[in-house]
Amino acid sequence: MAHETLIDPETLAAHLASPGSQRWVLVDCRFALGDPEAGPRAHAEGTIAGARHAHLDRDLSGPIVPGETGRHPLPTREAFVQTLGRLGIDADTQVVAFDDKGGAFASRLWWMLRWVGHAAVAVLDGGLPAWTAAGHALVPGETNVPATRFEARPSLVATADASEVLAAATDAGVVVLDARAANRYRGEDEHTDPIAGHIAGARSAPFAGNLGEGGRMRSKDELTQRFRGLLAGAEPERAIAYCGSGVTACHDLLAMHHAGLPMPRLYPGSWSEWITDESRPRATGAEP
Repeated sequence: MAHETLIDPETLAAHLASPGSQRWVLVDCRFALGDPEAGPRAHAEGTIAGARHAHLDRDLSGPIVPGETGRHPLPTREAFVQTLGRLGIDADTQVVAFDDKGGAFASRLWWMLRWVGHAAVAVLDGGLPAWTAAGHALVPGETNVPATRFEARPSLVATADASEVLAAATDAGVVVLDARAANRYRGEDEHTDPIAGHIAGARSAPFAGNLGEGGRMRSKDELTQRFRGLLAGAEPERAIAYCGSGVTACHDLLAMHHAGLPMPRLYPGSWSEWITDESRPRATGAEP
């Protein structure tokens, strides 16, 4: 049976000890905004056996267009399909993505695989900290991976662009969720983007609120209660999630899908794209 949201360290370890007929590919998504090469270095030093590394800037993002795109625009589907083939992922592969930040970066790969129609992808619950805490070893990362061919299928997710986010301001049935930390939402602590604040009318929904003890995902009931409260009766599938650059918003989408809720749309450009046009309404402070 395919794993489509989360996988725990015990299940992954059992598969690695006795692999079945289906081929699994593990992808190390570690990344640091302040040091883009920290992830590859950490991967080379020690990771889960057989894992290969996907770089947020080079593999999971497209070219930045100054003044138009955010910091991590989506690549074209064609470019991403090439990346998946290079990582050894094809249509029959079970993918397991992980990082060391509670799934903050791994959830981007999870969402992007669904974007090209691949449902058999799960995030390692608790990531590398949970893996090592369970007593499992790390080994030097893979460098040469046999390539394959990935063929895209119809997308399993939906996106929203800036115009649709703008239209949400006058549509009470569309809730916009901001997955960044609450202090960034309020505009109190912004060291990443040149302008602080949030999209006017958005509600604060920090992705860290999806995590419980040990950086593991909260229970389905807790997640359902959290997002039902944030949506306040609005339909989940009409909601729009964003963050700083379209990365950690995917964690909110993963949490909702794991809880069994319909998945909102992702605004891939997010705050770093929104602020490229000064006419787009912004706000600071707490929610009204």
